[in-house]
Amino acid sequence: MQQKLLHWYAKNGRHDLPWRNTDNIYHIYLSEIMLQQTQVERVKNEFYFQFLEKFPTLKALGDADLDAVFGAWSGLGYYRRAKNLHASAKLCGGVLPKSVEELKKLPGIGEYTASAVCSFGYNQAVAVVDTNIKRVLQRHGAMLDATEKQIKKYALKLLNTKKPREHNLALMDLGSLICTPINPNCKACPLSITCNGKDEPELYTKKRKTRYENLELFLGVCIKENKVALIPSQDNMYKGMLTLPHVDPIEDDYLGSFKHAYTKYRITVKLYKATQVTQEAKWVKLDALHSAPISSLVKKSLQFFCNTKLPYTKPTQNLSTITLQ
Repeated sequence: MQQKLLHWYAKNGRHDLPWRNTDNIYHIYLSEIMLQQTQVERVKNEFYFQFLEKFPTLKALGDADLDAVFGAWSGLGYYRRAKNLHASAKLCGGVLPKSVEELKKLPGIGEYTASAVCSFGYNQAVAVVDTNIKRVLQRHGAMLDATEKQIKKYALKLLNTKKPREHNLALMDLGSLICTPINPNCKACPLSITCNGKDEPELYTKKRKTRYENLELFLGVCIKENKVALIPSQDNMYKGMLTLPHVDPIEDDYLGSFKHAYTKYRITVKLYKATQVTQEAKWVKLDALHSAPISSLVKKSLQFFCNTKLPYTKPTQNLSTITLQ
């Protein structure tokens, strides 16, 4: 089974991913944090190299200001990841631990990330179980309603201890490319002969319905002299970042509304013009927004405002010319 898996991986694996073509433990660790809740192509094309250009080493990341880290992370979402990444870099002193247990002591590193770093970075004989691998293992072992402990035990049983890195990456790609949640291509699977769940693969991909929470935000836009007023966010969603100030919903100041989704939240954002802001406001230049610690919600708000082309602020620089991506 191990030989067939590695043979398949050699021909079909995602060998073009940059974090798979390096021994730099920091680069591998960074990719694992970025890939949490973010699609592979977005990380590869939009964030990974840009982040490394600003913070080329773990020490450089730890020495940087959190605002600068948030600015480089802007657009990736789930900003607690960036905060934990920065905190871990400070604690490490430039060198990541080399054991699962020591890595788990760092902020934001759980069982999966610690195992992935040890396997992909240090080539240790550690079983890695992400969502894709879990699905492969459950189907292969016909493990219906298996606990996390049972799945991890099965992963260790199948682990190729001579080539653990390639083995874990192969299982990951198998789950992503072949053993997919819907319509798995069992005929192309190298493990089909020994798979105990191939006759009814859908049994192992039942999902619980996500319960979404509806929120309504009333945000104010105030732009003066090519600067926009932002305040430190107190919301748990974007704590530590800058956001538009919350305002009273006065009908005469209403600009419009749009929808925004964030994790379990479904948000209705209502924008209002604001002529006054609190003393804690930070005035950020419009041409510096691309590096400011702001969320995609704030970017979307400013883009929405730009599209309305309202004249009351009369900024000397057109917001539509500013890259907010």
